[in-house]
Order: sequence, then structure tokens, then C-alpha cells
Amino acid sequence: MNKAYLLLGSNIGEKRKFIERAIELLSVNICKLSAISAFYKSEPWGFECDEWFLNVALSVETTLSPEELINEILKIEKKVGRERSEERLGGDKRDKTYYSRKIDIDIIFYNQMVLDSENLIIPHPKMHERRFVLQPLCDITPGYTHPIFRKTVTQLLFDCRDDSVVSIAD
Repeated sequence: MNKAYLLLGSNIGEKRKFIERAIELLSVNICKLSAISAFYKSEPWGFECDEWFLNVALSVETTLSPEELINEILKIEKKVGRERSEERLGGDKRDKTYYSRKIDIDIIFYNQMVLDSENLIIPHPKMHERRFVLQPLCDITPGYTHPIFRKTVTQLLFDCRDDSVVSIAD
């Protein structure tokens, strides 16, 4: 079994419902849920928007490879109502333009793997710069050591310069 850490987020419509539906589809179809963080509300990061995000981190066990996992995640995002377009992604899929979405599911860590392929980078390349990622991760795996930076999630949160508001959701 492989251990992966995922971050789910939504800032459109019934945010909690979209996230809960995605968790259900993940659990039924591709992985076993090991732990779930509290739900957090957070300011939009990387773009201007009036709607705040709802985020949650998951620890999951899966037999899928990272590539298989991201392919299944993309299918789940589509089932939950995520719309992607090449316009939004831009020419280079690594250089995303940020926008509001019903659901977003990112692989943050996968075992202690470091992967840089055309469609997937693990660990998530900006996770250490985002309080909305680190705070929920601290709920479920504060002592996990980042395979590149060799710092725990707790240390990364302490060092994070992101001063955006992230708080437990109502």
C-alpha cells in the first residue's frame, strides 16, 4: 500500500457538499481514507475573488501509482462538476492560472517520492508557500518530513511567509 496526502478545496456553491462528495468518490473508488483534517476556510490565494475557499487534507492509502492516482482524481473532479479548459490552464499545464472552482484535489505527498513528470509534480511544488495547505496537513501529519526540504510539516508551517487568513470553518 502507498500513502498519499491530498488537499481538497472548493470556493463555489455548496463547498462542503462538493468536498464531501469528492471524499466519498475517493473512498469508494480509489483509496482507503486514513485521516481527515478539520475543514478550514481560507482567503483565495493567487487571484482576486470574493468567495473564500473551504479546504480539507486527507491521508489515504492506495495501490495506485501516482500517475494512476492523478488520472482517477481528474475523473472525480469532473464528476463533482469541475470544468477545465486549455484557456485556463494556459499553454504549459505547470503554469496554471488560478480561478474559482467547485472542487480541486491536489496530491501533496506520495510516500517519500520526488516526481517531476509532464503531468504531475510531487511533492506539490508550492505547498510550502501556502498556509491553507500546511494548516490542514498539520492536523493529520505534523511530523511528516518533506522529502526535498527535509523539514516537517510543522516546521514548514512555522517558516511559511504566507500571511493569508486560514481558520477552522463553522
